[in-house]
Amino acid sequence: MNDSPRLIHVPCLRPGALYRMACWEWGDPANERVLVCVHGLTRQGRDFDTLARALCHEYRVVCPDVLGRGHSDWLQDPGGYSVPFYVSDMVNLLARLDAREIDWVGTSMGGLIGMGLGSLAGAPLRRMVLNDVGPSLEYEGLLRIADYVGEKRYWDSEEEAAAFLRSIAEGFGPHTAEQWLALCRPQLKAEGSGFTLHYDLSIAEVFKTVTPESVAAGNAALWHAYEALRCQVLLLRGAESDLLSHAAAQAMTQRGPRAKLVEFEGVGHAPMLVQPDQVEAVRDFLLSP
Repeated sequence: MNDSPRLIHVPCLRPGALYRMACWEWGDPANERVLVCVHGLTRQGRDFDTLARALCHEYRVVCPDVLGRGHSDWLQDPGGYSVPFYVSDMVNLLARLDAREIDWVGTSMGGLIGMGLGSLAGAPLRRMVLNDVGPSLEYEGLLRIADYVGEKRYWDSEEEAAAFLRSIAEGFGPHTAEQWLALCRPQLKAEGSGFTLHYDLSIAEVFKTVTPESVAAGNAALWHAYEALRCQVLLLRGAESDLLSHAAAQAMTQRGPRAKLVEFEGVGHAPMLVQPDQVEAVRDFLLSP
């Protein structure tokens, strides 16, 4: 049961069409204790394999591929690639899981989705882990992401692809060659005799309108959502993150749910929850009385 996940699908609505969101499920499907783990912008649910294996004895762990990524459908209209739509998709997932209460781990975009969901009245969230993300995002960090997302890539081998992905993802922190290849393989899709990225390049459309003014307005809305959270929050931060500043992280410990902050040295944006100290921080928070 614990060596590999089961693949399930959840229907998601966009104007004029239904799409299927793939989700990777670990542990006992009858377990009422549910943990949902949601990935970052260009990633997919298999990012959480290590964390899921560490928690699937205590939880039914569900790790979706957000629409446009991994094994989920791609949208006809890229306007549907936005956090409010993703929140709606997660409501559909919660209905499928039929859980009265859930815990949440959200890396980067997955944390924004979690804040959007958790700010809703009646949201069934008990505890939330925000992984290197919060209600105050740095414009420069967003520009760095915009610089590489949505670019068509092609590689002759998995190793060549992994080397490139490492070059744009130094913030993920140090990993062994085996760990890194495990993180990269689900990111790749076979094409011809080689490999390309396993996500819809149209997810980059949202970055075409990013300006300092739009980021400031978005941050104001995010603070409103963060301060509406009624669950306990653990905030993880890469000590070298260019997306979530130390000052913003400190502010999150003083406002709203008053998050508990844990920072990891030698890591930027974002900790991948593979290293033992990162996994243990999440386990301790979620399983503590």
